[in-house]
Amino acid sequence: MRRVRFLSMLLCCVLGATLPSTFANAAIPLAVDGEPLPSLAPMLERVLPSVVNIYTEGRVRQSQGQSPFQSDPFFEKFFGAPQTQPRERRVSALGSGVIINADKGYVITNSHVIEDAEQISVRLHDGRSFDAKRVGVDEAADIAVIQIPPDQLQAIQMGDSDTLRVGDFVVAIGNPFGLGQTATSGIVSALGRTGLRIEDYEDFIQTDASINQGNSGGALVNLRGELVGVNTAILAPGGGNIGIGFAIPVNMVGLLTRQIIDYGEVRRGRLGVIVQNLTAELAEALDIDATKGAVISQVMPDSAAADAGLREGDVIVAVDERKIAGASALRNVIGLFRADDEIEISYLRDGERYRKRIRIRSIEPPAGQGLQISERLEGARLSDIDGDNSPQGKRGVRVVEVAQDSPAWQAGLREGDLIISVNKQPIYSLEDVQRAVKKQASMLLLNIHRGDSALFIVIR
Repeated sequence: MRRVRFLSMLLCCVLGATLPSTFANAAIPLAVDGEPLPSLAPMLERVLPSVVNIYTEGRVRQSQGQSPFQSDPFFEKFFGAPQTQPRERRVSALGSGVIINADKGYVITNSHVIEDAEQISVRLHDGRSFDAKRVGVDEAADIAVIQIPPDQLQAIQMGDSDTLRVGDFVVAIGNPFGLGQTATSGIVSALGRTGLRIEDYEDFIQTDASINQGNSGGALVNLRGELVGVNTAILAPGGGNIGIGFAIPVNMVGLLTRQIIDYGEVRRGRLGVIVQNLTAELAEALDIDATKGAVISQVMPDSAAADAGLREGDVIVAVDERKIAGASALRNVIGLFRADDEIEISYLRDGERYRKRIRIRSIEPPAGQGLQISERLEGARLSDIDGDNSPQGKRGVRVVEVAQDSPAWQAGLREGDLIISVNKQPIYSLEDVQRAVKKQASMLLLNIHRGDSALFIVIR
């Protein structure tokens, strides 16, 4: 062992003695065969002034301690719900943003970056800092717009995310861990990623360009320096970057930000259907010559779809000539349109293809419908229970009906379930569910009693 160490030290000494003489006069060439070496520096010099660092401060309310009898129905039946003293806690966060309008000072970022923020500070590439005001957010798609003084700003050039292909080179720019502006490169690993349950509306660009904490809201650009996505999340089972990051496509961002700027929110229209993915078995049973599409399993009464004559068993294959691969794709596309927008639906029925123009409209869900409480509960119908007739003296809210393949169904809710707590808050009525959802909109933790068993369901 000693000899090995000695030889290693001797080798290091030899290398240390010879390296200076060998490489003293060497230099990295600026060109090879007369051609300059490729570099992203010129592009980044144009783009970096359009990407900003965001710092927020705010307060959140939290309970003073957790009672061991919290959400215990037996204890609460005889002694009442445990009382905890709420308190406020100061929180700070960091993220990134992109200037999209230099004349008005509009900056886009993720809604979770400015969540609970009372003060928003924006630091530019040149070192200047501004206080920002909130213009509006869309939590369902995790997009927000803030505004800073339009003082010598530089807006980014917008690209077209619909033209992206797997394998295209991209660069992620943001403020990871508060270090300051950082650029990382990679490729487009996949397109149209859905079903991750990160947001309500998902159509992500997947990339292996390193995205870390603080990159949220930053720019994903192509090699021309055009914005193609807004960095949003990473898949990190070990807590660090493993090369699987996700960005919201810029075309989706553009449609949503226009509504946020105009109205302070996104006013989505709804088609009024419950759909499921087309399978080979369904295609054969419906006599459909297609492999992809969204099968209408239910048409909601008094909806745009009902007025247009759509029926159960119709297979929607395109919206405004944009191909629909399945149920999630249809929901994402419809979610980009406003109420009263007119769209063209292409669908298959009895082996024939039809086109129909439909004016979508806002649907006010009936009282007790999960959609009225949260989009994560869409497809479920909830009902208060009479305390005198509640099962085994239990409290809670009853799941009366769940539409198959709806978001509530996919989350695991079933007809007959009894919701006794939401986000650790005891539930006695529909109003309790609404209050618990508002306190923690990013995730729902449901405590369910199903028959003689109990389980937790997490909905993100």
